[in-house]
Amino acid sequence: MPVALELIAVSKTFTMHLQGALRLPVVAGLTFSVRAGECVVLAGRSGIGKSSVLKMIFGSYRCDAGQILVCNGGQQTDVAHAPPRRMLALRRSTIGYVSQFLRAVPRVAAIDVVAEPLFGNGTSREDARSRAGELLQRLNIPGSLRSLPPATFSGGEQQRVNIARGFLPKLPVLLLDEPTASLDAANCAIVTSLIVEKKKQGAAIVAVVHDEGVREKIADAVVDLTNFAVAA
Repeated sequence: MPVALELIAVSKTFTMHLQGALRLPVVAGLTFSVRAGECVVLAGRSGIGKSSVLKMIFGSYRCDAGQILVCNGGQQTDVAHAPPRRMLALRRSTIGYVSQFLRAVPRVAAIDVVAEPLFGNGTSREDARSRAGELLQRLNIPGSLRSLPPATFSGGEQQRVNIARGFLPKLPVLLLDEPTASLDAANCAIVTSLIVEKKKQGAAIVAVVHDEGVREKIADAVVDLTNFAVAA
């Protein structure tokens, strides 16, 4: 399978301007690739920079050096140097991201929060909401809740809405930041099966997962960031 995502000698240091320009090194020389249909899990102690790596791939953080190459339809983009408009286009067409926290517009119904990524890609509103409803049902969000804003939900329910929103579009690259952290065993198993299905559909996945059982079921490779950590 072709390489869908490649990081080459990526480095990142945060500068704390309100702390006398204190520099906090994160990673240096980070290099790995993910093929279509593969899942790479990022490992390492808490605070080592796993979520920061996902945010660099998504373009929320800029890396200081290196390349982050995303491939789709024969076109390659270096996220490390892509202008904002290109990044917005990539997020619509290529890179999905399930963060640890749901950030939804207040008072918007859960079903529309999930369906929204499909509204702008030619999918009719009716079809988008239908597909969103099916995925929410699979994730055990009952129909009685789907017309309510997710802010009224429990933490686990909000995370399942977050997962549904990230998994609904069929995007070539999917970033997962602790997707099962707030879930009970039954819902964790459902999300694990969804990740496996995404791999079968050809998605290249980069995940942060601390649950060893989930990691064993989804990981094709593990990248330990300890090997790319910078001494503070």
